[in-house]
Amino acid sequence: MFAKSYKILKAPFSKVHFSPKSFLSFVWYLSSRIMVGAIVASLLTIFTLRYVNPPTSTEMLRYKLSGGFLRHEWVDIEKISPQLVRAVIMSEDGQYCRHNGIDWRQVEKAWEEALEGAKKPRGASTITMQTAKNLFLWSDRSYIRKALELPLAYMMNMMWSKRRQMEIYLNIVEWAPGVYGAKAAALHHFKRKPQQLTALQAARLAAALPNPIVRRAGRPGPYTRKIAAIIKKRMVNSSPWVKCVLH
Repeated sequence: MFAKSYKILKAPFSKVHFSPKSFLSFVWYLSSRIMVGAIVASLLTIFTLRYVNPPTSTEMLRYKLSGGFLRHEWVDIEKISPQLVRAVIMSEDGQYCRHNGIDWRQVEKAWEEALEGAKKPRGASTITMQTAKNLFLWSDRSYIRKALELPLAYMMNMMWSKRRQMEIYLNIVEWAPGVYGAKAAALHHFKRKPQQLTALQAARLAAALPNPIVRRAGRPGPYTRKIAAIIKKRMVNSSPWVKCVLH
C-alpha cells in the first residue's frame, strides 16, 4: 500500500526533466523581453518629453525621499538669461553644438583609463549625458551608469533639439543642496529672477556645477571665483559655440 502511494506521489515529479540548457534559454528569453520593454519605454518617455516638461527627476526624487526640503520650479528657456546658457556651455561642454549628444573623443579617453585600471570613470560627460543622468539615472560614478548614459543621450539628441536639451538641463540640474533648476538657483543665490542674471552671476553658477554642495555660487570661495573669472572670459567670444541654442 505504501509503495503504491509512493509511486503515485513520485509520478508527477518524475515527468519533469530539469535541463540547464532550457533554463538558460528561459533566462535569455525573459531578459531579452525586459530589455526590449525598457528600450520601448525609454523611447516613449523621451519622445513625450520633447513636448511635455518633466515634473521631476530621479535626483529630485532621491533628495525628497531622504527628507530634504526641495526647491524647484520650471521656467521656459525664454525666461532664462542667455548669459547662463553661454556660461554653462563654455564651462561644461564646449563642443555642445557640434556633437551628437556624445563626445566620442572624451569617451575614448575614459575607456583607455578604464583599461589601465582606473577605479572610477573620468568625466567625459556632455550636457546631454548629464541631462540623462539627472533625469533618469543616479549620481554615483560607475561604469554601469556611464554605459546607460550613452544610449539615453543618443536617443535624446535624436528626438530633442539642442535648445530643448539645454532647457531641460537648466531646469533639473542641482545648484545647492535641494535647489534644482535655474529659477530656484537665481532666487537662492542672488535673490533675482533667472532672466535677470548678469554675466558674472551666470559664470559663478556654472563654476559651481561640478560640485554644488561644496561650491557656493552666491558666496564663492577663492577657487570658485577663479574658475568663474575664466568662464566669464570665455563667454565674451562664445557665439560660435552657443548658436545652436541662442538663435
